[in-house]
Parts: sequence; structure tokens; C-alpha cells
Amino acid sequence: QVQLVESGGGLVRPGGSVRLSCTASGPTFSDNAKGWFRQAPGKEREFVAAISRSGVKKYNSDSMRGRLIISRDNAKNTVSLEIYSLKPEDTAVYYCVAARDYADIPPSARSYDVWGQGTLVTVSS
Repeated sequence: QVQLVESGGGLVRPGGSVRLSCTASGPTFSDNAKGWFRQAPGKEREFVAAISRSGVKKYNSDSMRGRLIISRDNAKNTVSLEIYSLKPEDTAVYYCVAARDYADIPPSARSYDVWGQGTLVTVSS
């Protein structure tokens, strides 16, 4: 059973950057696609980024394209998300996710079936 634990959230000034990390435990971390979602206060959860098992294929949400980098280190069982030029509307709980049945980026957000507990990023001056 894969378990995911996020870290790196906190208070960030507008225009700043943040690096979120996700550490996974379990025997099959490197076998599947990983990703990040976020949920802002009072809003629905939304997709942020995804990365394939190999790390070669990546996909970012249109709303954040150009402002983030997703990466993974299978040797260290970690997935990272760097977000730049942060805006107050980026304030949200960010969740690390895994799609156990997919090595490539899954076609649907519903394919992600393992979720971390989330880490809060607050963008405010």
C-alpha cells in the first residue's frame, strides 16, 4: 500500500516561490504515475500537475502553465512541485496523489486513487 506525505507548505509572499515535496512509502512507489491537486477555500479540488513513472512525461494545468515544475526521484521515493510567481489565488491545500494502475499519465483525474493528507500554501503579504 502506497502512502504519501507532503511537506513544504507555509506562508509565502506574492511573487515568491515554494517547493513542495511528497515522500512515499510502500513497495511500488516507482511503478506508477504521480501528481498534485489543490483545493482552495470554498472551491472544488482541481488538477495541478502530473508526471509519468519514468519522469519523462509531464503535464501541467493550463491555469498554472509556465509557473510550475513537477519532478520525481524514484531512488529517493519523492515527488516535488515547484511553483513560481505565486499569487494570492494560489492559496490552497496541495495534495500529492498516485495512480496505482497507470505508469503513464492517466487520462482522468479520477484515476488517482491514493492521496496524501495535504499541505497548506498561503500566499499573502
